[in-house]
Amino acid sequence: MMRKRPLLYVVVCWIAGNAAASMLPAGRLLAVWAGVSLLLAAALMSGRWSWKHLIMLWITLALGGAYWEWNDLRNTSILPQALGMPSARLEELAVAAKGTIVSTVERDGDRVDFTVKLDSIRSSDSPASLSNGVVDKSATPTSPDGTIGFGQAAAAGPTHGETIAVQLKLQAEQEIAHSASWRRGDRVILNGTLSSPPGARNFGGFNYRAYLRNRHIHWLLKVAGTGQVDDSPPAARSFLTLLRWNDDVRAQLGAELESLFRKKDAGYLKGLIIGMQDELDPATYRQFSRLGLTHILAISGMHVAVYAGFLLFLLSRLRFTRETALTVTLLLVPAYVLLSGAGPSVVRAGLMSMIALYAARMGVLKDGMHILAASALLMLVWEPYFLLNVSFQLSFLVTAGLMVYVPLAMPLVAALPRRLGSAVAVTLVAQLVSFPLTIYYFNQFALLSFAANLALVPFITFAVLPAGTAALLLGGIWPAGAKALAHAVEWMNDATFNAVEWTGRYAGITIWRSPSLLWIALYYMLLYALLWILKHYADMSDAPLYAEDETRPLEGLQPLSKAPHSASAFPGDPERARTLIRYRIATAALASVFAILLYAGYRPERLSPEGSVSFFDVGQGDSMLITTPEGAHILVDGGGTMSYGSKEAWRIRRSPYEVGAKTLVPLLKKRGIHRLDAVILTHGDQDHAGGLQAVLEEIPVSALLFNGTLAEREEYIKLMKTALDRGVKLYGVHRGMTLTPDDSAKLTFLWPEPMNPAGEEIPVLEKQNPASVVFRLDMSGTSFLFTGDVDTESEERMISAVRASRETAFPVDVLKVAHHGSKSSTGGVWLEFWKPRAAVISAGVNNLYGHPNGEVLERLSAARTTVFRTDQHGEIQMRVLPEGISVRHKLEGK
Repeated sequence: MMRKRPLLYVVVCWIAGNAAASMLPAGRLLAVWAGVSLLLAAALMSGRWSWKHLIMLWITLALGGAYWEWNDLRNTSILPQALGMPSARLEELAVAAKGTIVSTVERDGDRVDFTVKLDSIRSSDSPASLSNGVVDKSATPTSPDGTIGFGQAAAAGPTHGETIAVQLKLQAEQEIAHSASWRRGDRVILNGTLSSPPGARNFGGFNYRAYLRNRHIHWLLKVAGTGQVDDSPPAARSFLTLLRWNDDVRAQLGAELESLFRKKDAGYLKGLIIGMQDELDPATYRQFSRLGLTHILAISGMHVAVYAGFLLFLLSRLRFTRETALTVTLLLVPAYVLLSGAGPSVVRAGLMSMIALYAARMGVLKDGMHILAASALLMLVWEPYFLLNVSFQLSFLVTAGLMVYVPLAMPLVAALPRRLGSAVAVTLVAQLVSFPLTIYYFNQFALLSFAANLALVPFITFAVLPAGTAALLLGGIWPAGAKALAHAVEWMNDATFNAVEWTGRYAGITIWRSPSLLWIALYYMLLYALLWILKHYADMSDAPLYAEDETRPLEGLQPLSKAPHSASAFPGDPERARTLIRYRIATAALASVFAILLYAGYRPERLSPEGSVSFFDVGQGDSMLITTPEGAHILVDGGGTMSYGSKEAWRIRRSPYEVGAKTLVPLLKKRGIHRLDAVILTHGDQDHAGGLQAVLEEIPVSALLFNGTLAEREEYIKLMKTALDRGVKLYGVHRGMTLTPDDSAKLTFLWPEPMNPAGEEIPVLEKQNPASVVFRLDMSGTSFLFTGDVDTESEERMISAVRASRETAFPVDVLKVAHHGSKSSTGGVWLEFWKPRAAVISAGVNNLYGHPNGEVLERLSAARTTVFRTDQHGEIQMRVLPEGISVRHKLEGK
């Protein structure tokens, strides 16, 4: 096997070396490398393997790891050196930076994003070239060669081409036109403040810092308005000139699509035809995502295959020779890759197409797996961080899976017509192969995903895509014909969108926690073994049987059976019958193990068998997850993004940050929370209730417990309507009520007082803080007190009521500090009464309110209470153990 596919094994070892180096620290990496070396030495001594091949694989493995380490060590920022100060002092430092725009310039509402390759940078505190915080153009002259200079720029430090991400916030609507004129290759001087990208603040949360580092970006430059930018066109031609021209062509094609199609269709077709997904309707994307169809919204290998196939067909019709057609197509594939955005999946497909076309032209390297391996090696040598790219992983894994698993699956669909059977096998294998990565990154899988892909992917690929492309090409030649074809495409799109929406209602969305790498490896091994067994069983069952009489003439042999299913069906071949029985037993055993593996992966995360409480970092807000010993999940509040007044229409973003959709829901899904047994909304303020809208829309909820009041706020009313529409049971809770999710956990509600004892209409209460739900959780011998935003007056009244009723014991182990540590809560009497050993404060980093208040911190210190803060520690997890509470937090804190 090694002799047949040497390149494949070399690339596998290179990728293994890259992967090991990316996941392991240097010490463990060396230990693993030494262990692998010993295993290879043992294999060499056995004499069953070629020493040349083993040494080649060992060298490749070592080189792969070393190459990753070498690149990773070089991936550091030199801005501290250029500015002459440590990284910590660069935070919020005002700087003037000079460089070249090296990406497309994207605007979403009042925010403009692009990346700049720096020539130099300096602190704005240094002399000259800046005046009143605005670039002084008289002090930054343009040099004779057309480049922008800093004037007295000796203080500027060279950056050796470091790239930074620029985030510019437009200050007025008139600035939109100015920012729209910026293009890749423009020379710019920017005046703004530096900041480091934020890392993950919750366990399993999105790490923006690592995301940008994998793109060799270490700093953000935040700019306020286009007045802080001085731009000029490039002075000379370079590779950026080609990319700049390519951007212009893409923009023109996008404008043509906008003129031909409705807004929703234009955004959809921009992604489908030229890979521009920025204007795709967010609601449409969510619907496709629920069914696992997002891959069709971006340029992929199928698009490249259709493009190359169309070119070959066209050139053959034009009577080009086979060699000429292959050469022309080979030269035009890179143009399509560039035009479609050059994402990892399309680059992979483009490389594979070019290698395959060259192989067909020269008659060499015809094996598909070799072509795939060569493409992977080229991409990883060019950019090792592609290995961590989701699109790269899915593209190569699914392509390799189709090559390996489809031949095994074909006998299983032999009863279907040939084309339908091939489509079913390809779709089924693609679903099975992509499943582990899908749940690892997206934590959900639709049971109807297979049916949706089988029906819609061919329709979109072979009907919508060609028709939409044809309408685009006809636009400049025959406008009337293009418009007529566009109407037909819009009709097809309506049919697609309606089918996706209807199917999404019954998709059977399942939520999975992110599996381990061991689980993923076992999945693929078991899948291969199961399909291998099924293939051989099908092949043996379908093979014709003949009588045993070997002296009978050949033409006299009579088939006895084509598909026997029991030992009695093989009177002339008992050994074959026994083999089939063994295959059945092996199939049942493998299927059982496979089912156990899936069940183990489907189970939600359990931090401790005794129960746990997680305090999420949702910025300036509250959100906690309680997991009881028997696996009940209770979410307390959902955080929420605060909105200050209504925004002008031009400022509204297509997909604004919302803590529920962008932080809370992904965290719950990543931990495999299939259903929330209860959601407790302490009160109706946006920083506690806002994120729950996304939770109710994405995750099944059994019951919503609230303080029994309503607030006349649009978001709050929408939340309650969503709960009713989704069949969530609503309960207004008050002092004296209890909830027992299982035998080892009990919630005792201490506040608010009953507000509507007669059961009349639910009262409206605008000032929600004093009526916050306060409850005590007793779980496995430990106690937690959750307080919402209750104030000191309510605290004192609560103490009196608790003393009078003696409904709960007074001391608690952990106190969730009320109102984010505001001075209006957590009074001295309150702390003296509950005597908490630990306290958790949920507050946003550098929030506008100054939370937590210094007086509150002093009171907690005086009470000898250990304080944990989400603004300093990130997510805080408290696991209940037999010996007490174990605490871990995402960040080191101060």
